[in-house]
Amino acid sequence: MTRLVTRNSPPRAAWQLEQQGVHPLLARLYAARGVSERSELDYELKSLLPPATLTHASDAAVLLADAIEAEARLLIVGDYDCDGATATAVGMRGLRLLGAEVDFLVPDRFKFGYGLSPEIVDLAAEQSPDMIVTVDNGIASLAGVARAQELGMAVLITDHHLPGDELPNADCIVNPNQPGCDFPSKCIAGVGVMFYVMLALRAELRTRGWFAERPEPNFASLLDLVALGTVADVVKLDRNNRILVSQGLKRMRAGQLQPGIAALFKAAGRDAGRATAFDLGFLLGPRLNAAGRLADMRLGIECLITDDPARALNIAQQLDQLNRERREIESGMQEQALILLESLDPDDPAPGIALFDPDWHEGVVGILASRIKEKLHRPVFAFARGEGGIVKGSGRSIPGLHLRDALDLVAKRAPGLLLRFGGHAMAAGATLVEADFPRFQALFAEIAGELLAPADLTRTLETDGPLEGGYISLETARLLENEVWGQGFPAPLFLDQFEVEQQRILKDKHLKLRLRKGNSRIDAIQFNFQQQPGAQARIAYRLAINEYQGVESPQLMIEYLE
Repeated sequence: MTRLVTRNSPPRAAWQLEQQGVHPLLARLYAARGVSERSELDYELKSLLPPATLTHASDAAVLLADAIEAEARLLIVGDYDCDGATATAVGMRGLRLLGAEVDFLVPDRFKFGYGLSPEIVDLAAEQSPDMIVTVDNGIASLAGVARAQELGMAVLITDHHLPGDELPNADCIVNPNQPGCDFPSKCIAGVGVMFYVMLALRAELRTRGWFAERPEPNFASLLDLVALGTVADVVKLDRNNRILVSQGLKRMRAGQLQPGIAALFKAAGRDAGRATAFDLGFLLGPRLNAAGRLADMRLGIECLITDDPARALNIAQQLDQLNRERREIESGMQEQALILLESLDPDDPAPGIALFDPDWHEGVVGILASRIKEKLHRPVFAFARGEGGIVKGSGRSIPGLHLRDALDLVAKRAPGLLLRFGGHAMAAGATLVEADFPRFQALFAEIAGELLAPADLTRTLETDGPLEGGYISLETARLLENEVWGQGFPAPLFLDQFEVEQQRILKDKHLKLRLRKGNSRIDAIQFNFQQQPGAQARIAYRLAINEYQGVESPQLMIEYLE
């Protein structure tokens, strides 16, 4: 069952925004998202939070500046998702522009798992770096940092994940979520943290007169990478993140983008001149992630750091092919998961669900968990077989259940059950012995039942209410498309009653409709539809642009129909 609620848009705040020159429809939408002053929609770079306000960013800058002056060898240890790949690319490009000697290493997720483990440090030591710089990982790597120091390597950690009870003994830690850091943007992505460190480093080198005889780089050139990683990591788009994303999109639309990102747009069949946050999250991000899921994220990072457009396009086409393979694998896994679910009570699923199949692909279980979560509106873990009798799971949650906290409870109630775990409120990972999976399955369901209130188990869809008939137009669709929407600042979702004039089914799974509201007629589509409407339908939808044979027209993308 889905409960529809309308966001409250305070009339006074909407009126005030209108008086300050905001388009009337946008004023209503922004007021419903907590915006009350036009200044909050100022996405100029000068409005960014200053790098000096990020705890230890200045210390990291001194550490890196000393290393550059000493011609030390730096090694970036990245992560195998889109945020980690873009953060690695920001570090590689930024440090090279500043004259550093730097290379990168990204763990093979299937051999080494996640983070700066002692095994990864031993692998890194083969390159004889003087300093390891982590991006998008490291805050939980106590043993890895200890091993690096044992081998005489300095460690700078840049991360955004939640820390455990103890911090690693690194030379410097930059993480807005570490104790004592009062940086206002706690939801900045890993790539954003690395970008801030690069800004602080440039400022430090400037005070040392480093640019007296060499050009000072303009780091705005890195903003397309920052925007991609921020959107793809589904972090909350607070104002600071919206500035980063807005500036990145602005550069893409102006044709000022890295060859790798231009190539990813081409491989996805999209025009970078009309780049949107949707493109980053649903088209470019998955293609980059496919490398980390099925092969080696080194391929994705190479795409982002090469300056050769032909090489970038060649890699982007490989990534596109990997993404197609990923979709096929995921489709087969989803069918198996639904068969597994049939053995449970389909009308009353457990409060927390854990699934395992020995044939599932380890790189795709996170997406599978996400799909099943969407279908059932329950927190879900999906596990795949690893090496040496273990299973590795990826989980996705719903509002009301903090997934990492739930795993912490599992660990406390069943000491030794979880070999490793970590993550966020909405996404987390866990590793356990295969024979222990039934215990985990039962305990996770029990703990989810305790933590979730009955109301949490009903899907709630927040809408912006009706869209005035005159606004159902191509002009309005373009207006909305050019704004920055995303996690925590959702794209507009409207709710209206329509008359259904025509309907047909495409490819056995998509519903194509011709709708009428008053004097307005419009086409609509619902992908993977569940039910067909009668003569009348109440529909929650997004206003989008449909392009067919070079002709554009407005179209409704149906999210929910009753």
